[in-house]
Amino acid sequence: MFNKKFKLILAVLIVAIAVWQFSEGNIGNGIMYILLSSIFIFLYFKNEIILLAFLRLRKEDFPGAKKWLDKIGNPESSLVKKQQGYYNYLNGLMVSQTNMNDAEKYFKKAISLGLSMDTDLAMAKLNLAGIAMSKNRKREAQTLLADAKKLDKHNMLDNQIKMMKNQMKKAGQPQQQFGRSGRGGRRF
Repeated sequence: MFNKKFKLILAVLIVAIAVWQFSEGNIGNGIMYILLSSIFIFLYFKNEIILLAFLRLRKEDFPGAKKWLDKIGNPESSLVKKQQGYYNYLNGLMVSQTNMNDAEKYFKKAISLGLSMDTDLAMAKLNLAGIAMSKNRKREAQTLLADAKKLDKHNMLDNQIKMMKNQMKKAGQPQQQFGRSGRGGRRF
């Protein structure tokens, strides 16, 4: 909603008012203004639109989350680097069901920009591993899966990682041929 520079300017102005209130002897007002400025400092590091998009995704409302993310006009100028990572991460999650090529681009960009939580980074790598596996890039999928396992310290993605490993094992096994095969003879 607000530009990141505007949030910082507003926070500095509110802190200045708080200092003025402290110097006037109004301690309660000064504390209230410090708390108010902390909201704008928090929103500098955690964009409110991205937070609202996360809430929509938790409710599995993909069109609603996309609507919130579309309100961010130019993410490169209006978001901090980590927020740009989450912007791409959320877009990757939303398009991963429909367009794997776009999802791969979004996840790779999110990883390169950085995500602040290891679980989110593990989830992005797990999704990239699934995309790589579907494109028959087994080595890349294995390394991404190993990275996701290392990043998942609280074992929140343990079931998904095990399921992905099982699918990789099944994909690596040769197909069984049905019927009997003799020595150079015909099959009936």
